[in-house]
Amino acid sequence: MRASFVDATDGLADVMRRLLRPGDLPVDIHENPDITPDDLPELLKGVQIAIDDHTQFPVEAVKRCPDLKHIVFLGTGARSYMDPEALKAECGVEVHIIKGYGDTAVAEMAFALMWAAGKHIGELDRGIFAGQWLRPEVMQLTGKTVGLLGFGGIAAEMARLCAGAGMKVLAWNRTPKSHPGVEFVPLDRLLADSDVLSLHLLLNEETRGFLSRARIAEMRPGAVLVNTARGAVVDEAAMVDALRTGHLRSAGLDVFDIEPLPAGHVLTTLQNVVLTAHAAFRTAEATDNLIGASLDHCRRIVTAPR
Repeated sequence: MRASFVDATDGLADVMRRLLRPGDLPVDIHENPDITPDDLPELLKGVQIAIDDHTQFPVEAVKRCPDLKHIVFLGTGARSYMDPEALKAECGVEVHIIKGYGDTAVAEMAFALMWAAGKHIGELDRGIFAGQWLRPEVMQLTGKTVGLLGFGGIAAEMARLCAGAGMKVLAWNRTPKSHPGVEFVPLDRLLADSDVLSLHLLLNEETRGFLSRARIAEMRPGAVLVNTARGAVVDEAAMVDALRTGHLRSAGLDVFDIEPLPAGHVLTTLQNVVLTAHAAFRTAEATDNLIGASLDHCRRIVTAPR
């Protein structure tokens, strides 16, 4: 059995080489982050396990990879790059995801974006570089209410950080949960009472567009929106309209409908946003966790009964 890391960046390749153990299955590490689906059949000849960071795996391309049996996706957002159910049903390929590897890293980015957006740091920074001396009124976050839309490991870390900063923490989750220091409330109350709304939903067909135009309208006027989950959980056009009218005070966004964000995208024309390049999970600690977990998946696959 062989594995192939199809789209390794230099940094990820170095970590994988460091974490591979003697006796592990062979892993071909392709240091080319610009792989296309058309490249996959040639790349995956004789390969049973593909390790994927960001390459699309459409069903029609995978059908041309007869040896492939498993895809280990580096993260939780595999649905942004493939259809796991269709791959299983039509190709017999099982998709594995990795949870929990970057909970602290992503929560720290969400926390940073909350402060940056609430304090208008993006606008002030751009103003200084443009020779402007801007002094808008900014938000004091201590004592404010943060609402966590979705509650898993990242949201639990965000709750810890926000409580430590003197904020009240509310949360809503699709299934009942409890957590120390967090008040779980109905969705309508979460939207109405949160000075900051931080998104922590996994993307699937039930959550796509979950923060709709109608739900954005239910949010507290002047609230800050933070998204480190997936761009597609928000109606992007409705969010832009709310930012333009001031219904949303500002937004801190690490994820977008289209990635990389195209040059000249409407979000880059707004002053009341702070934008980062889907980089929340890129810490040394999270990367070690991620690559280590991917190799653990490979080891389990190799030793699983057949």
